[in-house]
Amino acid sequence: MALLRLLAISLLFAVATPVRDIAHDACSSEVKDFQHLNNSSGLHLTLHHPQSPCSPAPLPADLPFSAVLAHDGARVASLAARLAKTPSSRPTLLDESRAGSSSSSSPDDESSLASVPLGPGTSVGVGNYVTRMGLGTPAKSYVMVVDTGSSLTWLQCSPCVVSCHRQSGPVFNPKASSSYTSVSCSAQQCSDLTTATLSPASCSTSNVCIYQASYGDSSFSVGYLSKDTVSFGSTSVPNFYYGCGQDNEGLFGQSAGLIGLARNKLSLLYQLAPSMGYSFSYCLPTSSSSSSGYLSIGSYNPGQYSYTPMASSSLDDSLYFIKMTGIKVAGKPLSVSSSAYSSLPTIIDSGTVITRLPTGVYSALSKAVAGAMKGTPRASAFSILDTCFQGQAARLRVPEVTMAFAGGAALKLAARNLLVDVDSATTCLAFAPARSAAIIGNTQQQTFSVVYDVKNSKIGFAAGGCS
Repeated sequence: MALLRLLAISLLFAVATPVRDIAHDACSSEVKDFQHLNNSSGLHLTLHHPQSPCSPAPLPADLPFSAVLAHDGARVASLAARLAKTPSSRPTLLDESRAGSSSSSSPDDESSLASVPLGPGTSVGVGNYVTRMGLGTPAKSYVMVVDTGSSLTWLQCSPCVVSCHRQSGPVFNPKASSSYTSVSCSAQQCSDLTTATLSPASCSTSNVCIYQASYGDSSFSVGYLSKDTVSFGSTSVPNFYYGCGQDNEGLFGQSAGLIGLARNKLSLLYQLAPSMGYSFSYCLPTSSSSSSGYLSIGSYNPGQYSYTPMASSSLDDSLYFIKMTGIKVAGKPLSVSSSAYSSLPTIIDSGTVITRLPTGVYSALSKAVAGAMKGTPRASAFSILDTCFQGQAARLRVPEVTMAFAGGAALKLAARNLLVDVDSATTCLAFAPARSAAIIGNTQQQTFSVVYDVKNSKIGFAAGGCS
């Protein structure tokens, strides 16, 4: 017990130290006049690439791409575990009575330990984009990871009973918010945690609901289900349910927590939907220092997109499934049957970096791209990426590649969407073979405007989203 308390105290000192903001003249905290947001009344937030110097919580600039691939692989594995409904557990200790009561009281100082088993979640590694969210009364701003593969929104909370990772800016203090309340174990939202986190809720000795969210890269957050006022700029929404994390471990960059946008009643999308509508859109920017994108929740301009229906799936009703129908390289369809594209379910995901394709489709794409770039010197394989070339993507002549989806929607990939630079002298095809599910990752989505119209069960794509 003494060791746990010493660890908690030392970590509180570490996270209380503000991280120096990176100042660049080209960086802006304001949402630009993006063309796809014109005449739309939705809630608009600035979105940053996780490795952009403009990010308010950047990952290390010297982070090797092998680390990106390792965490990306963990995310893919965790998505596969979710689809297979494979159970897992990772016990952690939480001083549960610090949750206080289910009223507006804040954590107290009693001590009691509970073992909390964790189920499979989605990896929150180095591929997730970040934005800012306000919480509490008066509102304080926090840097948050954005994830379409997660449901529950959570952030680190003092007193960080067990552990907090280092974050940009101060940790949220429930005692400083006049609108904060903890949620009792008898509340419906406590029962809803099972589907939101894929782990059952626990109950503290003082009847406060304990959530458990685990991620495939061994990151996890455990804490108290809470309710407070959430705000974005001048827009505030009371009675927002979220996790107040007391044991938060793993790789979350310098973010305070996570915003969940999956199809679940506890996600940010569903909680804001009654006032803003059941849709959100984003443009994922590249990692360049002057590039920013957006996350918009609510209304959008429907005429600017080509759409594909959301596919129904009994595997996981919180994820976003679509149907891929074809890929063309230099105007020619790949030499595979049409059924090859539907041999695995296909998920579109904001946090996966490298797109996974059914094995036959990937092999045909690799062969076609290599053939179209036969004049470019090849490079050795890099981890799971086996179609590599000498040079940088922006300086090479690459074929036009188009990904097609049911309903006529398409992604016409530029070089930055097709290839990914793994070091200063090597670039590789940003695709890999899938095992249990195909995944449309964020490299292919970058600079496109992507809208998730949940009410009408469709997803739309439009080029030039970040301009």
